[in-house]
Amino acid sequence: MKKLAALLLTLLMTVSLAACAGDSEPSETSSPDAESSVSEKTSEPESNAAESQPETKAAQSGEAEGTESVHEAKGAKVLAAYFSATNTTEGVAEHIANGLNADLYEIVPEEPYTEADLNYNDDNSRSTIEMNDPSARPAISGSVENMEQYDIVFIGYPIWWGEAPRIVSTFMESYDFSGKTIVPFCTSGGSGIGSSASNLEQLTSGADWLEGRRLNGSDSEETVMEWVNGLGLDVSAE
Repeated sequence: MKKLAALLLTLLMTVSLAACAGDSEPSETSSPDAESSVSEKTSEPESNAAESQPETKAAQSGEAEGTESVHEAKGAKVLAAYFSATNTTEGVAEHIANGLNADLYEIVPEEPYTEADLNYNDDNSRSTIEMNDPSARPAISGSVENMEQYDIVFIGYPIWWGEAPRIVSTFMESYDFSGKTIVPFCTSGGSGIGSSASNLEQLTSGADWLEGRRLNGSDSEETVMEWVNGLGLDVSAE
């Protein structure tokens, strides 16, 4: 019996040692695989982050450029153009240009008008002949540079025989006013603007014409700008 008990005890110890040895092997062999797996997973996000960085900068650059474009687009560009044979209309145009910080352009005839040309009592005077001929188009000396840059164009003139001088018709037919806002104004000894503005409007296409007004050559800049500011134009002097 003692020998049998000793043999059983020996077998039990052998089985226990074998079981302990089997439990320790998985932990030793799995460790390198686990470290490799972690290394690969963490390296992928770092690579993606590096690749996405230039795209982020490009997007930020695009947003900055867009903001700059919007800023540059603010504020309308204004031109105050006028014809003034006796310098009466010139003063009003200068008030508008000063008040709006606008560009000023004088419509200058290639052949200047003399005092005799402006004698409305003479049926044979140059101005009388021109105004009796709706197709007359006196030539202009020079031109407006980059007319396309202007959003708003004021056009001023004296009233001759109830109309704008024919040279103003020459000016209106010389440019493309599509998409522009046109503001007519006139000076006269007593006549209103009448149909002069609507007749000029017929010479253009695609422009937005505002209602015109007669002004006096003696009007102050304050008086002229009171009218201009009441037009509701989205423009202000810098």
